[in-house]
Amino acid sequence: MKFESTTVAGLWLVHSERHYDERGWFCRTWDIAVFEQHGIDTRVVQCNSSFSARAGTLRGLHYQEDPFAEGKLVRCVRGAVYDVVLDLRPDSGSRGRWVGVELSAENGIALSIPAGCAHGFQTLCDDTELHYQMSERHSPEHHRGVRWDDPAFGIRWPDPPEGGRIMSERDRTYPDSRP
Repeated sequence: MKFESTTVAGLWLVHSERHYDERGWFCRTWDIAVFEQHGIDTRVVQCNSSFSARAGTLRGLHYQEDPFAEGKLVRCVRGAVYDVVLDLRPDSGSRGRWVGVELSAENGIALSIPAGCAHGFQTLCDDTELHYQMSERHSPEHHRGVRWDDPAFGIRWPDPPEGGRIMSERDRTYPDSRP
């Protein structure tokens, strides 16, 4: 695994190193010692998957407040997404910054997202699936969100496909943030 830092403090791109032979490929996707060396919370208390049937599906931006703030390791295992992480941590030097990156089954990149950051994605093709390792259990009372197009952050999303974006009403109607 190769770890690439980003402009958001503590957010890492994790590149899988695939070893190919006549059977296909093999790669390591989790190594507690290596993640700890990068200062990443290695607790895994819950794993989740999401599936989106159509390109242009936008989910997020979601996070949980303390005491249930959650770190995530997110990997696309089928299809492709444009994945966005927004730093909302009050004491972070990168507060308000966002990073967008393509995750796909083909490129094998994962995102290690620190607690206190909001996360969302837009699918780039049909039949896309993501796998999440979570450092905290889901707590509906602590679930929060930032609207995908909140002008306070200026996140640039890919253009939607011809049919438009597919979103939940909740994600579409989060209020604007206060500057």
